[in-house]
Amino acid sequence: MSIGPVLVAGGAGVAAILGFGFLVRADPQAVSWMVLVAAGVTGLCAWHVIERVGVTTPTLSAADRPAHEDAPPYGSLINALPDPVLVIAAHEPDDLTGRRFVLVNEAARQTFRIQYDAGLLVTVIRDPDVLEAVDEALFHSKEAEAIYELGGAQERVMRAFAKPLGTAPDGAPLALLVLRDETDIRRAERTRADFLANASHELRTPLASLSGFIETLRGHAKDDANAREKFLSIMQTQAERMSRLIDDLLSLSRIELNEHIAPEGEADLAMAVMDVLDALGPLARDRGVRLEADDLPARGQVIVAGDRDQIIQVVQNLVDNALKYTPRDAAVKISLRSGLSASAAGAPGDSRAARLSLLTPDRASDLYAALRVTDAGVGLAREHLPRLTERFYRVEGQKSGERAGTGLGLAIVKHIVNRHRGGLAVESVQGEGATFTAYFPLARAEPAPVEIASPVA
Repeated sequence: MSIGPVLVAGGAGVAAILGFGFLVRADPQAVSWMVLVAAGVTGLCAWHVIERVGVTTPTLSAADRPAHEDAPPYGSLINALPDPVLVIAAHEPDDLTGRRFVLVNEAARQTFRIQYDAGLLVTVIRDPDVLEAVDEALFHSKEAEAIYELGGAQERVMRAFAKPLGTAPDGAPLALLVLRDETDIRRAERTRADFLANASHELRTPLASLSGFIETLRGHAKDDANAREKFLSIMQTQAERMSRLIDDLLSLSRIELNEHIAPEGEADLAMAVMDVLDALGPLARDRGVRLEADDLPARGQVIVAGDRDQIIQVVQNLVDNALKYTPRDAAVKISLRSGLSASAAGAPGDSRAARLSLLTPDRASDLYAALRVTDAGVGLAREHLPRLTERFYRVEGQKSGERAGTGLGLAIVKHIVNRHRGGLAVESVQGEGATFTAYFPLARAEPAPVEIASPVA
């Protein structure tokens, strides 16, 4: 068997993929990736042919050898591509389990957690639209694409491109599958739409209130000093609420944009709790509420993987939320436990409580540190638990005291915890308060669990 036809077919494949790149209006970087993939597949096919038929090539001296022979092997080039790449082979169109991946790059291994060099395609991708696009390339020699939404706590959206690659030596049709991550683009579009919708809806009431008071002050209350002082105080409160609302919306939007990207670095969770308690201590004293967090671990004992500023924001939002619903002369209780499995971290502390996991991490094998914050409010009915992290959701009939919030605190908590690959749970006994538990993966394993305080229902 001659290797010439293989190389000719490979060259045609390179040209076809170039044409495919221009047809889908891919950016130059994506087209270059496609060329590298096609070159890699061509090289691998040629290598397989040489291996099978025993074709030998003359050995050249270092001086006569072409410079390109010193380039990295094709496998290394394909593995260097940032997008997942798979080569698919199949025999019968009716055999749904006959589609097999015969080549994958490192990005595909990491994205789909592939441990083998070859295997059934349905064990990696089960999306019917993507599988249909692959079939179009395999059995109809047509280019196709599809939108692929990966499951899991962190939503990811990818665009799948399928391209026919001819046939293998055994006659099986081949197809190239390339997936491009479009999560950032989709999140930016959705965040922009959500921000406009939420801002326009939530700002309408305070703006209408300000407009009415201004009209009143310019009218019959112009010379009424008492009315002017009262209205100006209310107007200041409304303006401050709008400012907090915009700050929280911007914060939530920034968090959502990067939610699928795990943060780098480490943070001391115990120190974050201490900093928040120091900052909120004066507010708690003004409200006549005690902050009880005895026997917190020392510095360096509870190190979690994550962004310290965002973790502090989680602790502050949970404690601040508990302060709002805790009556005077009662206590907000904070506990911290470490070295726990995911199930133990989110386990209920009171068998009587209505409980719901608001967020469950994908990696159940990690060890976690769990922060529990318990208020002494009236508690929550079971039907309210699933909606607590919705934007602007408020439980009917409950008041948050003098410091009205924006309704975004728990939504921010959920998205930050999700970005940190952690979990969030709530439990409540009506008439006895509610407990929120946020748990984060530890940055490094600990020799033994460190349990600081008993859970309080």
